[in-house]
Amino acid sequence: MRRVFGLLALALVISPVAVPAQQPRNPAGRDRAALEQQFRERSAQLTRQRLGLSDAQMQQLEQINLRFAPQLSQLAVQERETRRELRREMMSDKSANQQHVSDLLDTALRIQKQRVALIETEQRELARFLTPLQRARYIALQAQFRARSEQLARQNPRVRPRQR
Repeated sequence: MRRVFGLLALALVISPVAVPAQQPRNPAGRDRAALEQQFRERSAQLTRQRLGLSDAQMQQLEQINLRFAPQLSQLAVQERETRRELRREMMSDKSANQQHVSDLLDTALRIQKQRVALIETEQRELARFLTPLQRARYIALQAQFRARSEQLARQNPRVRPRQR
């Protein structure tokens, strides 16, 4: 059960407001899907409440999350894989492939730049219907969700976000 909650928290990092539920093929997966749906609904409630969003603002936020979440998720996967590969090279000490390490560092920087550019675009779109205070609160809420999911992941290192 702790693993399921960890997975739910990590799924929240990807999109704290609206991510379409995928229909699992097995009974255990259906329970997970139901828990994920409850988790998404609760996070949407918290977001609406803490930001003081109107129905129209909430709908716009959900649309933006649906558009940006897959891209941000993909970048997170790429970043995690790059870091993992870089760690592997660094652990090999003197036998590390210097060119490969250089390429991995370049890749990590490119991914970070892409993530920042994507977040800047997302923030410009959010600025069309959220006040600066609401945007600041949203950023803080997302950071809280991420911190909690990282804490759960550290408690159970086998927990990883589901690929979407």
